[in-house]
Amino acid sequence: MHFMNIIEVKNLTKRYDKLTAVDDISFNVKQGEIFGFLGPNGAGKSTTISMLATLLKPDSGQATIDGFDVGSQRNSVRQAIGLVFQDSSLDDRLTAQENLYFHADLYHVEKQSFKERLPEVLQLVDLWDRRGAIVKTFSGGMKRRLEIARGLIHYPKVMFLDEPTIGLDPQTRFNIWHYILKLKKEKEMTIFMTTHYLNEAEYCDRIAIVDRGKIVALDTPANLKKIVGGEIITLTAADPLKLKQAIARRFDLKIKEEDNKIKIEVADGEKFLPRLFNELTEKIDSVELRKPTLDDVFLTLTGKKIREEEASSKDLMRRRMRMKH
Repeated sequence: MHFMNIIEVKNLTKRYDKLTAVDDISFNVKQGEIFGFLGPNGAGKSTTISMLATLLKPDSGQATIDGFDVGSQRNSVRQAIGLVFQDSSLDDRLTAQENLYFHADLYHVEKQSFKERLPEVLQLVDLWDRRGAIVKTFSGGMKRRLEIARGLIHYPKVMFLDEPTIGLDPQTRFNIWHYILKLKKEKEMTIFMTTHYLNEAEYCDRIAIVDRGKIVALDTPANLKKIVGGEIITLTAADPLKLKQAIARRFDLKIKEEDNKIKIEVADGEKFLPRLFNELTEKIDSVELRKPTLDDVFLTLTGKKIREEEASSKDLMRRRMRMKH
């Protein structure tokens, strides 16, 4: 049976004591799209993936993957998904091939099918030549690529990637994304990923922006940027407050002050800047003009920036909870 929406989520909620980690969220994911969950640490991203992957039981609400209910049809859901977590779960005393073999065995992949799939998934992530190497000898990026290959060995309908590039250097992150995009194109696979790297979210077909367990916006990256309004001009001055007041008196604009910088949003920055210089007498030290980014969108929607922080104690607690289930 073919589903336009391969993932359907309605009113999903998860609490830890007094903390509501996932707060009554609803969304759908279309077959074959890269769907991003974007938010800071502690926003509820990993908890959502854990519930969808049947590792955590929701307190309320429901979700289906490929038509199977995550609560009552857990085994069918697990057959339909591949999973790559933030933390490596490879056995580093085994070879790459042995790691894949044991995973395939868990998923009841027949031996003949495994033989056919092994070169395919390892070639996809450029690890075929290292299939006999002990995983302990692999770099962080190679391990992450092997985990992606392992998640593919049973040909899942949906691949869950929880912060797939966290802790990797920029070049390795770029390479991992090369494989993820290749996967989408060659396998027409649905990819559900979480990230707090804003530049990575640009690769997604649609993004749900998550903050404090709630979805605050859900759309394409281009449409989300329209929320900001226009282009962003950032000004610095010896007296930022005086400059802000002068701009407010002369122009009908949204003005923000952040880190002693003045930010204004305009429809067309190149046309507006000459007017700004002609009509203001206050001294300006520097000017920057740029198009809206997803960081601006997050700031507009939540009033704060996404910071690339270390995992909070709540994240660690959730991870331990996840491992127990």
